[in-house]
Amino acid sequence: MPFTPYHWGPALLVGLALPMLFDLPALMVASVILDVEPFFVLFFNVQGYPAHAFFHSYLGASSLALLSIGMVVSLENPLRAIMQVFRLPRKPSFRRIVFSSFIGVYLHVFLDSFLYPDLTPFYPLQGNIFVNMLPADQSSAIIYGFSGIAGILGIAVYWYRLLRESRAKEKQMKTEQEQAKKLTTSGEDNLGEEVEKKDE
Repeated sequence: MPFTPYHWGPALLVGLALPMLFDLPALMVASVILDVEPFFVLFFNVQGYPAHAFFHSYLGASSLALLSIGMVVSLENPLRAIMQVFRLPRKPSFRRIVFSSFIGVYLHVFLDSFLYPDLTPFYPLQGNIFVNMLPADQSSAIIYGFSGIAGILGIAVYWYRLLRESRAKEKQMKTEQEQAKKLTTSGEDNLGEEVEKKDE
């Protein structure tokens, strides 16, 4: 996909909506790592090699999922810091990292399969059965539109989670203040009773 960031839309939505299933950093990395291939081909003007070749197949993407897993695991500390900046709690799980990495690369292949005739998703089998499923003049708009809407929904989920967290903290603080007030009042009452007893 020429506009690589569009792949972050579905990844953001799925990762934030289902945090118990997915590791968000792994999903975000894996969803774009495949576009190293077309970038390399276009930047270095590689002749005779399609922009969407081996690594844009499910087989090739699987190898990049392994690379993504290694990157996420090795960058645990910086990723934790980034997640804290965005106030996103994260409990790293190797199983979730692996699952998220493979889902991320496969989702990339699936979406691109509707756009590029040179892409062979089921390599070594040739051909792309998905490329003609959408109207040729609308396929880009549909896929980019879907990815963009998914990204907007992902941002909405993010803000909802922040709002819910903020309200939960306010409720907790209010409860703690009420409990502290009750303890203070109870202490004052007990002190008053002791003073009355001494006066008697």
